Amino acid sequence: MVLPFRFGVNLTAPTSRTEWIQTCRRAEALGYDVIGVPDHLGMPAPFPALAIAAEATERPRLNTFVLNTPFYNPVLLARDVAGLDQLTGGRFELGLGSGYVEAEFEAAGIRFPSAGQRVKHLEETVVTLRRLFRDPEYKPQPAQTDGPPLLIAGWGERGLRVAAEHGQIVAFTGAGTSDTGKLTLADVETTQKKTDYVRELLGNRAESVEFNLLIQGIAAPEEREAALAYLTEYLPFGFGGEPEELPTILLGTPDRMADTLRERRERFGFNYITVLGHNLDKFAPLIERLKGE
Repeated sequence: MVLPFRFGVNLTAPTSRTEWIQTCRRAEALGYDVIGVPDHLGMPAPFPALAIAAEATERPRLNTFVLNTPFYNPVLLARDVAGLDQLTGGRFELGLGSGYVEAEFEAAGIRFPSAGQRVKHLEETVVTLRRLFRDPEYKPQPAQTDGPPLLIAGWGERGLRVAAEHGQIVAFTGAGTSDTGKLTLADVETTQKKTDYVRELLGNRAESVEFNLLIQGIAAPEEREAALAYLTEYLPFGFGGEPEELPTILLGTPDRMADTLRERRERFGFNYITVLGHNLDKFAPLIERLKGE
């Protein structure tokens, strides 16, 4: 069984309120189901950006894609999450990750924990949020019962285990990340192992939990050579295949890319596809082809 496609876009760097509103409305007009905002220093603050996005649009859900959870006190975060869910009428989808860029912790004056400690904080945050949102006396009350659905991002086994246990959406990063933030794109075999691992952990929840994938690159046929040159830095060591085989890359005509997403949904379970903001318009023809499937 495969779940219906959903499409999100991760938007960054508005230069003004007017531009941000125009971009969010553009995303809605193009058919995106979700407007996301990442959580990195030097980029827009997620909660106010999403509040304006909700005011400017009617249909898309809003999400944090994804919060750097170790930056947040869980109880204080719960207030902001519940408040945004309340004020958006239940359109909020909470994306959480364990954080990975050491320089951002240093800039914030926060000690950079080990990977295990960061994942532990992520799980403690999830448990705290659920406990608070299930309390009928908790204020502010989120609009959605038990709070917004959780999108939990991971790639290592510990993070994916937390996502499988607690998330309504498992977001596969599709790439290894270094402490400096450098990505190494995963190949098909690695991606298969990761999705199989999560599916086994999910057990009887496997047919209801969404699998999300962030697409790192999109290129039309005439852009292929330039895309290959750009991707070289991010390819796994010893990779000898074609870039079309990398699950986080889409190359070809819109029809070919749409077929690729159908194939990846069938093979890996990726029904919820997110693209980066600079590909907002480039990805739109695929939405036209896949909407409702």
